[in-house]
This record gives sequence, C-alpha cells and structure tokens, in this order.
Amino acid sequence: MLNSEQTLQAIQIMGDMYPTTGSSLVADTPFHFLLAVMLSAQTTDKAVNMLTPAFFKQYPTPKSLAAASELEIQKYIKTIGLYRNKAKYLHECAQSLVDRFAGEVPRTRNELMQLQGVGRKTANVVLAECFGIPALAVDTHVSRIARRLAIVPKSATVSQIEAVLMNKLPKEIWITAHHRMITWGREQCSARAPKCRDCPLLFMCNEGQKRQKVNV
Repeated sequence: MLNSEQTLQAIQIMGDMYPTTGSSLVADTPFHFLLAVMLSAQTTDKAVNMLTPAFFKQYPTPKSLAAASELEIQKYIKTIGLYRNKAKYLHECAQSLVDRFAGEVPRTRNELMQLQGVGRKTANVVLAECFGIPALAVDTHVSRIARRLAIVPKSATVSQIEAVLMNKLPKEIWITAHHRMITWGREQCSARAPKCRDCPLLFMCNEGQKRQKVNV
C-alpha cells in the first residue's frame, strides 16, 4: 500500500504530465452546474455539454424548472441515457431548491444531499467546483486509480476510498487531486487499455508491473 508521502508523490507526477485539469462540464451558474453533474451520471461529459445550452436557456432558474413538467424536461435531455429518471430527479431537485432553499444552491454537503438525485459524489463535486470548498469526489476513474496504485485495498468501497484519500492527502489539494486522478484515468490509465509501458508511475504501481510481465 502506498503511504501518504507516496500518494502525494503520485498526484504530483500526474500533475507534471497533465498540469491543466478541471471539470469538463460547461455551466454558467451553480444551479446549472448542479444539473449538469446530475445529467452526467452514466454518460459522458461531452454528451451532456451537447444538450445543456438549449436546456439551460429554457430553464435558467430553479423556479422555471420546477414549473415545467417531466415530459417537457425529457424533450431536452432525451439524447442521454436514463433521461426519464433524470427528468424526474431534475424536476424534484428544482422544486426542493425553490421550496427549501429560496432558489439557491446550498453550500453544505448535508443540505445538498437533501436534494432529490444528489448523492455524496455529486455534492462533493458541486462543493469543490462551484464554491471552492475542499472535497474529494470519488467516481469510477478515481476508484480505479486508487485501487490500481494500491492507495487503497482492492476491496475498498467508495466511502472508504474517499476517507483514505482525504487522510493521505493534504486538504488543500483535495480538489486538484480529484481533477488529476480523473484526467489520469481518462488519458493514461483507462479501464481496458492502460498505458503501462510508458507510465511514469510504473515504478510504484505493482499492478502495472504485473501487466508488463504478462505482455512481455
């Protein structure tokens, strides 16, 4: 298992290779960013960004979205998977924002998770991206990288991965670490075809070393 110093070193090496990282979702307000994150579940950010301009224009505020029907919402998001369920959650989320938070996106994890369709990962992303509040969201890329590098045990749950990363990394780089691990997972250490041969983290990655031996 990588210790805290080694984990920080890994994140720094990721940054050396990909110095500019950040969310690829495009939104103009915290409300729209929240919707974009909710829409991105089990689909790509690219697919979300293709539909959100028209969607955001039609529904600029929580009040306007809350006043729409689920069928009306579906028309704008039907190009992505699970659009019926997502329309339901988006509508209920907007209604909660209007009824409980005066139409403002809350700035605490507990309050965000009271919104329909918002889990811990989504709440963490919104806190970090919209308000600069240290949080470490764990998605499929972060989970995969943390396990492959043995930052966490292979059997670690999402909540355990978050806890370990938060413990091993300084709080001030949680947001940066999240961005770098996502970029690393997309560009360098993908699920099916990780680029182990030329990976600058190979020296500390037992799984990558094993893969290389198999491929020799």
